[in-house]
Amino acid sequence: MSADALLDALDPEQRAVATALRGPVCVLAGAGTGKTRAITHRIAYGIRTGVYRPGNVLAVTFTARAAGEMRTRLRGLGASGVQARTFHAAALRQLGFFWPKVVGGAPPRILDQKAQVVAEAARRVGLSVDRVSVRDLSSEIEWAKVSLVTADDYEKAVGAIARPAPSGQDPQAVARLMTSYEQVKTERGVIDFEDVLLLLSAMLAERRDVAEEIREQYRYFVVDEYQDVSPLQQFLLDQWLGGRHELCVVGDPSQTIYSFAGATPYHLTTFATTHPGATVVRLVRDYRSTPQVVSLANRVIDATRRAGGPAPLELRAQRPDGPEVRFTAYDDDEAEATGVAQAIGRLVRSGVRPSEVAVLYRTNAQSEAFEEALATAGIAYQVRGGERFFARRDVRDALVLLRGGARSADPTVPMPETVRDILRTVGWAEEPPAARGAARERWDAMHALVGLADELGAAAADGTRTTSDGRTGATGSATLADLVAELDERAAAQHAPTVEGVTLASLHAAKGLEWDAVFLTGLSEGLLPTSLAESAAAVAEERRLLYVGVTRAREHLHLSYARSRLPGGRPNRTRSRFLADLWPDDRRPARSTSTRRPAAALDPTADEDDPRARRVVAELTRWRDEHARSVGVSPARVLTSATVALIGLHRPRTREELGRVPGVGAQTLATLGDDVLAVVARAAGSPAQG
Repeated sequence: MSADALLDALDPEQRAVATALRGPVCVLAGAGTGKTRAITHRIAYGIRTGVYRPGNVLAVTFTARAAGEMRTRLRGLGASGVQARTFHAAALRQLGFFWPKVVGGAPPRILDQKAQVVAEAARRVGLSVDRVSVRDLSSEIEWAKVSLVTADDYEKAVGAIARPAPSGQDPQAVARLMTSYEQVKTERGVIDFEDVLLLLSAMLAERRDVAEEIREQYRYFVVDEYQDVSPLQQFLLDQWLGGRHELCVVGDPSQTIYSFAGATPYHLTTFATTHPGATVVRLVRDYRSTPQVVSLANRVIDATRRAGGPAPLELRAQRPDGPEVRFTAYDDDEAEATGVAQAIGRLVRSGVRPSEVAVLYRTNAQSEAFEEALATAGIAYQVRGGERFFARRDVRDALVLLRGGARSADPTVPMPETVRDILRTVGWAEEPPAARGAARERWDAMHALVGLADELGAAAADGTRTTSDGRTGATGSATLADLVAELDERAAAQHAPTVEGVTLASLHAAKGLEWDAVFLTGLSEGLLPTSLAESAAAVAEERRLLYVGVTRAREHLHLSYARSRLPGGRPNRTRSRFLADLWPDDRRPARSTSTRRPAAALDPTADEDDPRARRVVAELTRWRDEHARSVGVSPARVLTSATVALIGLHRPRTREELGRVPGVGAQTLATLGDDVLAVVARAAGSPAQG
């Protein structure tokens, strides 16, 4: 592809990015505006015109998946050899190279998890902690380190921004824990992921020879998602640059959703001041979403301007009209999950692939009801943030077989056919198993590998495929070795092939992804914004989360909330304040999708705030989870959380009463009824009756 042809593929604003090859460049890129396309073409154009050498460019982003996608696009543009990595991957590579020279010996081992070290540090300073508090304290240590806040400065720093200390601890106790944590790490000879950036930054600041060697290697920098950079990452970037201004940053302040983890849009919004004479380009042509979706997104985020914040980018839709955005108020959480599953079923029957559908929510705890509803409807799904694809035992076994097959494959047999023959031995078949569960999940994973083989074979047949190691395969052929190389690179980047199922994900986990159809659920006060968002800044970030969720949808967008948590419960929820001027007139209540007898008919005076109800729910949840582990199923297959809550609400004493609780069927009553009644009686302090 010639340099002119590279530019011909871009719109005017993207072309302005691609041709701004020198000096500081700031790209303010709205969702769906082709920012990755613009910056990869910029790099390729710089190489094609001789301004850059591939080895002198370092492109940095925030996820391994995004870095892998960037490398793939650069290879397709003939720009192999450019380093595209996450901050941590780039820093770890450099630290590992220079450590023997500067310190001597091999670099310390990196902690996979902080939990054990944090627990030991807490014990040494006399803090009483459990699993949840260890998790929260670990996150606070990470925040302090990426924010460049030391133990000595912690109390003053959190006081200045009114940041509450986690797990009910006071700031002094957290500061003592931070000091103890560093001591335990030193004794064990380990470092954490934040230390990788801290140590490399210190090495570059203190060793001029090391800094000059790295600066000689990397002369041009590109940073994607710049609104999410932390003070620590910015400090490392400053060391890499060494006062130079050959930097292109790309970001959108309206998509800043990781402030709790130390991210700040400050460096993006002040870039032109920090780098006088910077070229600033705004990308606002939205190629992802329909005008209906774009209009809602603009209205959601425009409130930040009306509240006195910075003016957000106003997106301009480039796609034809699509269906109207749908708004639904359900009677309760169970009805919402069932209604969403039914709507997804209709979309799938109309031709939308399940992998092009997502259900998004504020917290991971909300996924269970949707898992249950989709399973009941027979719709395949995957929970994003669960077990990583390449960490699955069945996937690892399949890769071993494919590597072995690559050494002995018959070159006269098409690669996709060979892959099918190999994967039949580990659970793949032409048709999926009828039942859900482990067998279907294994088939889904194997089918994703088959799909990738088909894509690779088709691309090679078109003469458009460059293999993952940069080699161009012979036109019309793709080998099993090519597929294995592609899978190895994807595994390193955690860039899993597409599994054919509906995606369930939190709004945070959905960042950077997109689907044909998106269901934004649980949009009520207390859930979005979360009840924990007490400051104006926290509420503003919750609004940005909703904006990110809206902009994930290409064509179909459904927004919903439930008026009550439980079937038959008091309708005491209201829709999110973020939708106050956007929700159509809903004075006519939506029909519940549940046809079962409402729980209130059991006892109209039942009160979910009764301490006995909360006690029963806690004890029954503990029993349910233990029973699920013992029989090897998910807790929702024993009793859903909604059913547990209803049992706690009504505290049945007999089998007859238990059988009237929605969610307790005849099979559950026969096999688990006595155990459930015993737990209820023990927790509620009343005798169970047979």
